[in-house]
Amino acid sequence: MLSTTDAIVLSLQPHSDKAHVLHAYTRTGGRVNYIVYGLGRKHAIGMYTPFTLLQITADMTPSKPPTLKEAVSLSTNSLNINPYKNAIALFLSEVLYHVLRHPMTDEPMFDFIAQAVKDLDRCEEPQNFHLQFLIGLAAKLGFAMENEPVLPQTRKERQQQLRALCTYFEEHVETWEAPRSLDILMEVFD
Repeated sequence: MLSTTDAIVLSLQPHSDKAHVLHAYTRTGGRVNYIVYGLGRKHAIGMYTPFTLLQITADMTPSKPPTLKEAVSLSTNSLNINPYKNAIALFLSEVLYHVLRHPMTDEPMFDFIAQAVKDLDRCEEPQNFHLQFLIGLAAKLGFAMENEPVLPQTRKERQQQLRALCTYFEEHVETWEAPRSLDILMEVFD
């Protein structure tokens, strides 16, 4: 049974010689892991860059894993061209990968993330984007900060606030894992 929905790419991982697993957050099903066959032939691998907005059609037959049949990019993909935006996209998708674990429909959460993808794509000065996103995500997840921090002006302030936000998430999210891309993000904005 084919189903079409909007989705945000969280990650793409090799599964076998012929298949990958696409971890995505979808409008209609929350977190879903799709099997993707034929990348490089049937599908362009660059389309599955983390924090990309897609419209996907998948075979959702209950007796087998969801299998991607078609994907259309809804993003302009400026994230791939700009190293700052790319580092932010990798970091945020890794955070979402660890935080959004359940296959439950949550359209307000999907809309929040989809809007963030679009905003990052258009953003001309993204140096504080990830901080604003984490503050908003905490509120969406139900543990908003009592005193919203003032956005930093310097590199050192930015790094301190990012580490503080990661600690805040660690205290509130049971499945939290320190993002491996955190160091990369720190270096890019060095």
